[in-house]
Amino acid sequence: MDNKLAREFHTGSLIRFALPNIVMMVFMSLYTIVDGMFISRLVGTLALSAVNMSYPLSSLQLALGIMLGTGGSAVIAREMGEGKDALAREDFSCIVAVALGTGVVFALAGNFFLGPILELLGTSEVQMPYTVEYTRILLWFAPAMFLQTVFQVLFVTAGKPTLGLGTTVAGGISNVVLDYLFMAPLHSGVAGAAIATGIGYCIPAAAGLWYFCRPRDSALWFTRFHPRRRMLLQTCGNGSSEMVSNIATAITTFLFNILFLRFWGEDGVASITIAMYFQFVFTAVFFGFSMGVAPVISYKYGAQDADQLKKIFRICLWFTIFCSVGAYALSRVVIAPSLTLFTDPDSTVFAITMDGFPIYAVSFLLMGISIFASALFTALSNGLVSAVISFARTFLFLVGMLMLLPELWGETGIWLAVPAAEGLGVLVSVGFLLWGRRVYQYGASRSEKT
Repeated sequence: MDNKLAREFHTGSLIRFALPNIVMMVFMSLYTIVDGMFISRLVGTLALSAVNMSYPLSSLQLALGIMLGTGGSAVIAREMGEGKDALAREDFSCIVAVALGTGVVFALAGNFFLGPILELLGTSEVQMPYTVEYTRILLWFAPAMFLQTVFQVLFVTAGKPTLGLGTTVAGGISNVVLDYLFMAPLHSGVAGAAIATGIGYCIPAAAGLWYFCRPRDSALWFTRFHPRRRMLLQTCGNGSSEMVSNIATAITTFLFNILFLRFWGEDGVASITIAMYFQFVFTAVFFGFSMGVAPVISYKYGAQDADQLKKIFRICLWFTIFCSVGAYALSRVVIAPSLTLFTDPDSTVFAITMDGFPIYAVSFLLMGISIFASALFTALSNGLVSAVISFARTFLFLVGMLMLLPELWGETGIWLAVPAAEGLGVLVSVGFLLWGRRVYQYGASRSEKT
């Protein structure tokens, strides 16, 4: 069977291989953004701020799903690179089963404890009805959300990134169409938005289950398995950086909500929600590319192909820098017209966002390097270094800046916290990249090392 990870990659072929994953991640980010746009326009900015109060809970689910997907991908791709295809299929089947079981736990436990959870997240009295209605429905779709997340990564590992792209695009389009149908003609409010998003999750989840149920022309399919605790621990360890990153997003979103409520009220929460939507799109590009090339890196590392590792590393670095500059420039150009999709130009939400966004957008110049560095070490099965990079960038530095800068510079300090944290994160990432150059052979070819 032809394994597409085994071929030699150059700039064009590597970007083409990762492109479906980039598009998949962007479409996944659009689930939340499209919901927000329809909710803001058809229900109001109060409802928009309300649904964002439950975003930390969604981030926690995404954190665990990405941990299983990316961590498992590193294990599976390395096993295939070592020629252990049967073991790779067993571990693949086990990881999907664990993801499905985790989603069921979230659906049941989340709904049972929903009230206390939302109170803990700081939901205000006027936001609570909207937040409960939206979150309760979305939680019932947690199993599909977990499956979609792991399949998104594992389609790439199986050498079928375009199939993952197609199913995710189908889910995204259905989400947009159903958002409109449920919220405009049917007037179902935030409940309609939650149902539309849940159905969007179900399409790629069901497609993945169907595709992997029997042997096909891919490298992976479902088979009987015996759970291997060591493999699962290694999966969690490899994917811990991505888990840390998303858990940190949950915590920092909570802090942002509290700070914006304190300084600007519910309009402030709506403003930071919209600003974060831009971040979702651009981080989706960086995460999509990094996750798309990760199986290639894992395979080449398992095959001990140092020359390809060096070439792939250089391509990734230059692509990340190019996208970082493009993301910043594009965000500054489109911010004003994009805001009108959510709120009127004469609204308080519009004014708050336009005042702070130029500061916030500097983070788009910086985040790509750290995201790639973390994914690189995950692909190399060094979950510890990957987790340190993610923890420093998305939690330690950001929480520190959110605690410090608003006390020094008030409202400006809140907006400045993200770019300041990203700048510190780049320093940590570059340090580890320099350290790992010769340890993992991506900094020198075999001829240079002999």
